[in-house]
Amino acid sequence: MAKKQKPVTKIIAGKYKGKILDLPDLDVTRSSKSILKESFFNVVQYDVIDTIFIEAFGGSGSIGLEAISRGAAQAHFIEIDNKSYRTLQSNCQKVQPESCTTVFGDTFKKLPEVLTHYKNSKSPIILYIDPPFDFREDMEDIYADCFDMVEAIENDNIQLVTFEYATGLEMPHKLGKFTLFKTKKFGKSSLSYYHIEEE
Repeated sequence: MAKKQKPVTKIIAGKYKGKILDLPDLDVTRSSKSILKESFFNVVQYDVIDTIFIEAFGGSGSIGLEAISRGAAQAHFIEIDNKSYRTLQSNCQKVQPESCTTVFGDTFKKLPEVLTHYKNSKSPIILYIDPPFDFREDMEDIYADCFDMVEAIENDNIQLVTFEYATGLEMPHKLGKFTLFKTKKFGKSSLSYYHIEEE
């Protein structure tokens, strides 16, 4: 019997263009589609350079590692699933391990700690939130929990908060100090972008 091929994805552009990253099994997590990932990085473009990029639900790390490839100074990943976390660590080793920090645990507990750590950082932060809405049990309230998490953020050095989510979800216009300024749909998934409005 043929061995089941492991799912993989590639880094699209930058220093590590073409580098193959492993993906966790699809029953645990789903990878951001290439078209969605490309669109996101077309929006952030050069703004990603020298940032601290935080992928709140790390999965394979494909978004944060793409950010490293395109010039982010640091990538920080949080992941609670054992298998996904092992894949994430392995992918970081392939790309630029000295620029990657992986945290095992619950995003809702760990992200506030990470943000507190970077509160006085001179580098701007990009926060990418892609909660696992399909495959895990007890996830019905995950979006409401994510909105609460963003509303509670006190950092002033966050340049951008981006949500990847199931198309059809009503996204709030305001989340604490952050205001929605752009939304784009990609079939079943969508991206919404929030920033702190200048006074």
